[in-house]
Amino acid sequence: MPIKKSAAKAMRHSKKVRNRHKKRKARIKFLRRIFLKQIKASKKKEAKATFEKLQKAIDKAVKAGAIKENNGSRKKSRFAKKLNSLS
Repeated sequence: MPIKKSAAKAMRHSKKVRNRHKKRKARIKFLRRIFLKQIKASKKKEAKATFEKLQKAIDKAVKAGAIKENNGSRKKSRFAKKLNSLS
């Protein structure tokens, strides 16, 4: 347990931030699961709509610092590749 007040506050703050980041990452995982199911079922129109939501969620996570920039770019690139493979 923290001894100083500032350490206790930092601990509370880091917990809030960690929860926020977990929410953002969970959103990405949820959309990823839906997207991959749609790709497997060859539903291009639905997959394209989900891809846009997924891209937005990844961008928001990068902006907030939940995931690193290159990681976000790599994810978007790979999902775009999968979407374009349906054509």
